[in-house]
This record gives sequence, C-alpha cells and structure tokens, in this order.
Amino acid sequence: MLTAKTTYFCIRKTHLSCHSHVNESLKNIKMNILILGSGGREHTFAWKIAQSSLCKKLFVAPGNSGTAKIATNVNIGVTDFEAIKTLVVDNHIDMVVVGPEDPLVQGVHDFFLNDEALKHVSVIGPQKAAAELEGSKEFAKEFLYRHNIPTAAYESFTKETVEKGYAFLETLNAPYVLKADGLAAGKGVVILNDLDEAKAELKSMLVDAKFGDASTKVVIEEFLDGIELSCFVLSDGENYKILPTAKDYKRIGEGDTGLNTGGMGAVSPVPFATDEFLSKIEERIVKPTINGFKKDNLPYVGFVFIGLIKVGDDPKVIEYNVRMGDPETEVVLPRLKNDFVEILQAMANGTLDSINIEIDERAATTIMLVSGGYPEAYEKGKEITGVDTIEDSIPFHAGAQLQDGKIVTSGGRVMAITSYGDTYQEAIKKSYQSIDKLNFDKMNYRKDIGFDL
Repeated sequence: MLTAKTTYFCIRKTHLSCHSHVNESLKNIKMNILILGSGGREHTFAWKIAQSSLCKKLFVAPGNSGTAKIATNVNIGVTDFEAIKTLVVDNHIDMVVVGPEDPLVQGVHDFFLNDEALKHVSVIGPQKAAAELEGSKEFAKEFLYRHNIPTAAYESFTKETVEKGYAFLETLNAPYVLKADGLAAGKGVVILNDLDEAKAELKSMLVDAKFGDASTKVVIEEFLDGIELSCFVLSDGENYKILPTAKDYKRIGEGDTGLNTGGMGAVSPVPFATDEFLSKIEERIVKPTINGFKKDNLPYVGFVFIGLIKVGDDPKVIEYNVRMGDPETEVVLPRLKNDFVEILQAMANGTLDSINIEIDERAATTIMLVSGGYPEAYEKGKEITGVDTIEDSIPFHAGAQLQDGKIVTSGGRVMAITSYGDTYQEAIKKSYQSIDKLNFDKMNYRKDIGFDL
C-alpha cells in the first residue's frame, strides 16, 4: 500500500508536465501531522498547518494552550523517542515537524530512519550529523571556515587550555565574546568589555562549569560591530528556498540592555536588508551553506536559521541554528502565503525547486510577553486574561497552558502578540494596542521593539 508520502512523490514524478493534474490529485492526499515542541514557534506552525486542506489530523507534543484549540495535544517530551514512536504508529502519522533543537541534536530523524515501523514517515529537521551545526559552536565555526563563509575569527578552549584562552583574549580588542560550545538554551553567550572580567568569565564557564556540560568547551571570537538579522532557509537536501528576513530583540531591557533572553520581540522584513544586501546573503552565505551540506555529506531536510550581522555593507555569519527561530517564526510564517503543508511535502520529497514562495507584502511584528523576573527566577501558574478579546493581532501562546479551563503561565516567555501593518511601525502599534487588553500578574514586555531600525 502506498503511503501519503509515496503517493505524492509518484504524482510529482509522473505528472510534472501537467500541473493541474498534480494539484487535483494532491487535494485528496491528506496527512496526519505531528509537531514536536511547546513554544510560540510550535503554535505558529500549528496555526499555519491547520489552515491547509492537506492536513487531516494535527497533533502537538507536548503543545500549549494555543495549540490545544486547533490540534490534539499529547503530553510527551520532545526527546522521549519511544513515546513519540508509539504516538506516530498508533495514529498513523505521516509527517513529523520538529520545532526545537534538542531532539534534532539527539538524533530524532536518525531514530525514524533506523526503525522499520517509522522509516516511511517524513521528518522535517536535519539528521544528527548536520544538527551538530547547532549542537557545537566549534563544529559550526569549522564548517564556516572550510566553506569560506564570512564569519568572525575564533579559537576554542577547554579547562585544560584555560591559560591559552587568557592569552588569546589578550590578543583581541574589547568587547570579548565567549560562547559555551554546547546547547545552553540561547543563554550561553557572554559579551564583556573588561579584559579581567572576560578572563574571570572564561574560568567560570570552563573550570566552574557555569553552563554545565554545555561549557566544557568555550569558543572565544572577535566581536563584530554591526546590526543583526536572521535569515531562514528551507532545504530539501538538494534545493533551497529563502524565507523573509527578520530581526529579533534578545535583551530583556529597553535599548537592548540587561540580560540575554530567548527573544523579546521581532520584526519582518528588516528595513535595512536591501535587494543588494539580500543577494550578498544568498551568494556568499546561503549557496555555500547548502553546497557545504552536500560536500560534507550532512543530510539536511529542514529549516536553516542563519544568524547574521551586517558589518558595513557586508553580511557575516554569527551562528547557525538547525530549526526556525523563536520569536522570528511568529513574524516570518504569518507572511508566507503558500500552503505550508505543500511546502513541507516538497521538502520531504526533494521537490522544493517546484515551489514558488509567495510572501505577503505587509510587515509583521511580534512583542513577547514574559513572566516577571524572567530571564532569572519567575513564578508560574498566573492566570492570563483578555486573550479572547484580541481582534487586530494573533496571540501565539508560548509558556502558557490550560488549567481547569483557564489559560495560565507555565514558562518565562508567555505569549507573542503578532500583528500585520503596511509598515513595521504600524504593525508594532497594533501589537501594543492588543497587549493593553491582556493581563497576568507581573506581566513584562519591552516597549521599544523596532527602536533601532
């Protein structure tokens, strides 16, 4: 018996000359889809997939209060592969879309490929070897150097070579950038202006294991002065498509001050990313990245997040992530006019080149509501009111869960309020107006998203 995936593949291959036939046949192929994750990114995925006529049943594991309204939440962890297998087999799931990085770095895609009962299921997310691009800062740097992709100079150190690390810091000009090599949930990067402080921080990361296993190795790199932006690329292993650019705001405080967070808001498109600049990104960074995957034999079906910085008129790579960014997903996906499931199918089947990406010309912005105290200690279980009164924005739930019929906070970043506008200023204004209707105890957000554009 042909699975949905194989049928689609056959249709594509046999009727490429007759598009109307393709589309007609496609209408009948509906898929059961599972999204892994529980944040704002996953709610956005679910929101977009639920709009597709190609989606029959949608599951999210573990999901949140937002996904509960449009899909079936299943309370299992994103790295509990055996439980995921049972869910997939029992519910005849055809496709798994992986939201966060942990399951990818731990090899969820490989787990599916190596299991007889699962290997027919499409997994959107790279295999383990390629996920190292996010799993190890050093691996990413070596990849960038090997394929001549512009990035900052760097060296990496362990607790055995901490003295050499001190000496390397002395060769650099302030500010000093220290990155924990492993996954530290977006918080493993420290930027310091004082040399002695930088040395003390290096010791704290390596010797005192400040970030646990994530900082057994630390990458020190030169500071690049410029403005950051995020570029998102879809890959089917052979072909690629570029999604709109976005910019996120990492720090907790106004004017980009205070501690780093998972992201306090985002805008798309990025006004300074001119056509000329975008073509530099494609030629110097995207193409060599996709070709690098092939040369290095890194199987990559999924999203490539390229964290960039504009230095003068040139783009340089700060980092790779092997999934969509958060909160950037909340502004990039709402601008995608295509049927998202059709794109995901094309990624899984290696036919991405046949897709024409259509983008909504309007700007989109999102403002992140966070728990009081975040990114440090915060309380959970606060009731969120007013969500149903929002009309001009889309509230994407993140750290929020249903409890006794109420929506309550369950994480640091609680909700992303996304709006459209003819300009990003107009969209931002709408988001702030919608926020006025929302409330939970100690609710915090930045009031200056887009201030620097």
